[in-house]
Amino acid sequence: MRYIIYNTKLVKFARQNRKDSPEPEIKMWNQILKNRSTGYKFTRQKPIQDFIADFYCSRLRLAIEIDGDTHYLTDKKQCYDAKRTKVLNNLGIKVIRYTNLDVTKNIEGVYEDLIVQIRIREKELGLTPPNLPLSGEENKHD
Repeated sequence: MRYIIYNTKLVKFARQNRKDSPEPEIKMWNQILKNRSTGYKFTRQKPIQDFIADFYCSRLRLAIEIDGDTHYLTDKKQCYDAKRTKVLNNLGIKVIRYTNLDVTKNIEGVYEDLIVQIRIREKELGLTPPNLPLSGEENKHD
């Protein structure tokens, strides 16, 4: 696994982002990612080059972005997101996006889709999937 360079000036901003996270990001963290119900360790507000990923798993080289309405309403924001995704992809990082609405209204669907995306990523990287609890045994997502 190679080290990913990041702009050290973003560390303070990332720390502040963790403190001021919007509700959908908090929900995603608390109900899915924090307790490792995916089988993998994710970090919040991870600086990568000149960007900050909402969530990042270094083992999977997987970034998750939770996008609000502004990501879809302005061309400028869409261009920025496309540029960021391209840079991350060029580093070997896959980017998955969910909307605020998906997370707040359909967290179980987000979890199920994320597991599918993780399985695809494991195959791409040749990783063995970790053992996960059976649905409903250990982790509740509602």
